[in-house]
Amino acid sequence: MTSDQRPIGVFDSGIGGLSVLQALHTELPHERFVYLADNAHAPYGEKTDLYVRQRTHAITEHLLAQHQIKALVVACNTATAAAIHELRTQHPQLPLVGVEPALKPAVALSQTGHIGVIATRGTVASDKFARLLESVQGQARFTVQACNGLALAIEQSTLPQHAAQAQKRITELLAQYTTAMGTFGKGPGQMDTLVLGCTHYVFVEKPLKALLGPDVQLVSTGEAVARQTRRLLETAGLLRSDPAPPQTIQRMRLFTTGDLNGLEAAARRWLDLPQGACHKAPEQF
Repeated sequence: MTSDQRPIGVFDSGIGGLSVLQALHTELPHERFVYLADNAHAPYGEKTDLYVRQRTHAITEHLLAQHQIKALVVACNTATAAAIHELRTQHPQLPLVGVEPALKPAVALSQTGHIGVIATRGTVASDKFARLLESVQGQARFTVQACNGLALAIEQSTLPQHAAQAQKRITELLAQYTTAMGTFGKGPGQMDTLVLGCTHYVFVEKPLKALLGPDVQLVSTGEAVARQTRRLLETAGLLRSDPAPPQTIQRMRLFTTGDLNGLEAAARRWLDLPQGACHKAPEQF
């Protein structure tokens, strides 16, 4: 296997990173991908920094050893904030792409100059987010809201036995947190732009839009991450030179440390992937 045929590794604490995987596949249709959902240890956003760093390192080593990945996309805001600086030091030859709340793109889009940001507690409390927020100070007003429980509810919405209750919980949490933030709209002082600072939140765009109205723009990071991944692969000479296998199941392999049924349901709903694309990660991992 030549270097450019190796897969790109992608991981998240759960299913949220599937939104990034979707964007990566659109931007890089010839590439192969290995996705790992660390559902057994989710949600990262409500864990300690040390815990998230340990899981991030363990997953990276696993993907390198078992799947010989040529690049890694950390499709989790919390893991990026907690550990990507350490990954860059430990794996200087591995192209690495992380995700962060899209504050700068939101500044360019906002007309009222007031931007809302929703993210996990881990992301909001991180030094990396503080530095990002400081870098755009004076360019807009930001209202930041930590959304405890939302990522977990989105995870649970893929499981048949929890789906109805989880959807009700999602609706309640979205209403609770957006109400706490203030007024959304195009009027003076209102928030006309909302940054989705967790990859899970992309999957609740529809109820968010219904809640906030058509005047509010939702900003996520998947497309920007996919473009950056392409740039890094091009620079390193690692783009696949021949087309990937025609069957989607051969281009994408998804693994979970948790409930396989949940990953299969999410992959089917959001990526139109067959059941055979999803697998259980090794027990010892």
